Amino acid sequence: MINKDIAVIMGSESDYSTMIYAANMLKVLEISYDMFIISAHRTPDRLFNFARSAQANGFKVVIAGAGGAAHLPGMVASLTYLPVIGVPIQSKQLNGLDSLLSIVQMPKGVPVATMSIGESGAYNAAIAAASILSISDNNIANKLKRWRDQQTIEVAEKPA
Repeated sequence: MINKDIAVIMGSESDYSTMIYAANMLKVLEISYDMFIISAHRTPDRLFNFARSAQANGFKVVIAGAGGAAHLPGMVASLTYLPVIGVPIQSKQLNGLDSLLSIVQMPKGVPVATMSIGESGAYNAAIAAASILSISDNNIANKLKRWRDQQTIEVAEKPA
């Protein structure tokens, strides 16, 4: 059993430069996570094994980044009852629009919460995952509240 709160998964090594933003935000909030490379197309057995055992391994939320055809978040969502948050990776071909549409256009009955394209999406995916966990974990709820309060404090009332 892995027993981390969040699994951060990505379709390829090149997605790491985006998904590190999710990992960094989880570190700030002191939420446990593990990262994996799982390609929906090149490692289907790894995908099935991960998704089918994610809950038994202690994960509570999956953040899945994928580019191009971006099947990873949807395939994971079809194989687990855990919440899946999709992060579209910015692609060279269509600037990430292909990834976004592939993730957001899930069929009825297989939801994937979809973030914005790229780094901001990965960052917000970690915050969304923290929000999900905060429902049943007061420690995470308090950390998230302190972080959000600090965000408010840092906004100046007037421009410098």
